[in-house]
Amino acid sequence: MLNDKTVLVTGGTGSFGKKMLRVLLESYKLKKLIIFSRDELKQFEMSQHLKPAKYPCLHYVLGDVRDKDRLKFVFSGVDYVIHAAALKQVPAAEHNPEEFIKTNVLGAMNVIEAALANRVKKVIALSTDKACNPINLYGATKLCSDKLFMAANVAGNGDETRFGVVRYGNVLGSRGSVVPFFKERAKTGVLPITDDRMTRFRITLDQAVHFVIKTLAMTKGGELFVPRIPSMKITDLAKAIAPKCKQELVGIRPGEKIHETLISEDEARNTIEFKECYIVQSQPELRRALLADGKKGRGRPCSEDFRYSSEQNDEWLTVKELRKLVEAISDDYAIENSRWSMQDVPQ
Repeated sequence: MLNDKTVLVTGGTGSFGKKMLRVLLESYKLKKLIIFSRDELKQFEMSQHLKPAKYPCLHYVLGDVRDKDRLKFVFSGVDYVIHAAALKQVPAAEHNPEEFIKTNVLGAMNVIEAALANRVKKVIALSTDKACNPINLYGATKLCSDKLFMAANVAGNGDETRFGVVRYGNVLGSRGSVVPFFKERAKTGVLPITDDRMTRFRITLDQAVHFVIKTLAMTKGGELFVPRIPSMKITDLAKAIAPKCKQELVGIRPGEKIHETLISEDEARNTIEFKECYIVQSQPELRRALLADGKKGRGRPCSEDFRYSSEQNDEWLTVKELRKLVEAISDDYAIENSRWSMQDVPQ
């Protein structure tokens, strides 16, 4: 589907964008791959290893999703958009709500308008577990963004441009992940644990990227895709990273949840369960079509009291399994100011 097509990734210099870039270059023969972000330094660093001269399809474009006119210009000729640009630090959102609204909500509106104006084929927007029953401003902005993208399928340009949303939880080893924090604090001999009951879903960057590419092919408009992934206990993750360290309870932070929820009871009545994922479709006519497809693919409606939460999961990672995952995480993705090593460059 992506061969000889133009793909644009907003927020393309983040952890997800870097991994998506590698996968797309390795797996497809793209006409053009546009990395759109506002960070000129990160674009420069990426271009030192992935040079446009070597990869003629690769284009680095500066811009901000807050700038609607810039988006409309850059989206010209684009076939598919993966919208990963966002402000996402929970404490920062509480202290700077206007900035998060400008990027996560108004930015989403700008992406939608630019995609419709340029008749982009499909747009996949990345969401977060914090958008499900949000208790902090970041989650609220992402929930609003999700609703905007799903509504765009109804009030858009017919079937010419289709919008879908992918919701998953914390990415193990990405920037902002607890893994590099635990690794650094392990040097002190003590790991701070906010609550020893805390659980989280686990997804790797590689899994997240490949799931998004799958949804790009699957979406018919208006779906919220949720991958089926295992859970982990935060205390087990701490043991996997530093088994000899003492764990010290420090109390839950403002805006933080004890457990992670990806599908709420209120969304369950609109949810279809498949082998690899759940699909939430709020439009009745599209949900009926999805149910028909589900019968062919062994999909089934979820019960109305269903809830997909990390503490109620059927699949759990052991300390040993978590240790293997942590060991496999490259520091290039785990540290904020990382630099790409040459072994990360697709050959």
